[in-house]
Amino acid sequence: MGDISCSNGNEVNGKAHSLAGYRKSCWYEEEIEENLRWCFALNRYILHTGATQYQDIALLDTKPFGKALVIDGKLQSAEIDEFIYHESLVHPALLHHPNPQSIFIMGGGEGSTAREILRHNTVQKVVMCDIDEEVVDFCKSYLEVNREAFCDPRLELVINDARAELESREECFEVIIGDLADPIEGGPCYQLYTKSFYESTVKPRLTPGGIFVTQAGPAGAFTHTEVFSCIYNTLRQVFKHVVAYSAHIPSFADIWGWVMASDSPILLNAEELDLRMKQRIKGENRYIDGKTFSSASTLSKVVRTSLDNETQVYTEGTARFIYGHGTALKQCQA
Repeated sequence: MGDISCSNGNEVNGKAHSLAGYRKSCWYEEEIEENLRWCFALNRYILHTGATQYQDIALLDTKPFGKALVIDGKLQSAEIDEFIYHESLVHPALLHHPNPQSIFIMGGGEGSTAREILRHNTVQKVVMCDIDEEVVDFCKSYLEVNREAFCDPRLELVINDARAELESREECFEVIIGDLADPIEGGPCYQLYTKSFYESTVKPRLTPGGIFVTQAGPAGAFTHTEVFSCIYNTLRQVFKHVVAYSAHIPSFADIWGWVMASDSPILLNAEELDLRMKQRIKGENRYIDGKTFSSASTLSKVVRTSLDNETQVYTEGTARFIYGHGTALKQCQA
């Protein structure tokens, strides 16, 4: 995971004291790229840490962002601003569908994606498929905000590889959501961003007019070419209508991207989205409404230009990765 450093506020030769020293402040530090690191203060050292067959996991108690879930050294979700990510991932796709009843989540082990889906009164069934049972159990135990979602009778929790689970099912879904870990080298799921997966596994499991949406990594002016533009271009090879959108996630220290795809037009305006929210969603969204989505899907010139000109298609042989390394690669290098 990212590094933890502790200091009494008096550094010696530019270096903080060791963990055994007097701890006035502790900091979490994550290497975003080779010459750029992001750090923030912790209230305590680590609430919990562990390693599964697939990933290293930790729960931190941070001063600016509350509880923060870290997987393979990458911050996945923070208590203070996770609503931005999960509302953006879930609601645009479900609202653009005329009657979403059955939803499949690839990943989503922390439960936040299921929580947002289950707020929709049209939803009758949610299948959440995560490969890592230990991460799911970890999140059930430590993330109180999602406990109600895990107890909802509409939720079916499956521990399996998402590809294998989708291929083994005969049923189709109105919406399939990719809430997967970032595509990092050696990570457990970069293959689930490939054209072959979208074409042969995801699309056949959508109902006519169904919608697929996935998180698509950093989407900032200097980071969107890592994977965002490639995922967008890959989905354009598979679906007739593709919409990319983004939002700033403070705890990620970047703008984040999502891509929504369907063979039916994705055309609702802000007023139509707001009306569907009032009709379908229990409670008020904190982040997403019609105007916010319209803004989110209006990308900056530099990002639009890259997306328009992107030629690479995501395959297992030509995969792009965001900066960092997963557990499998670290074990191979050990």
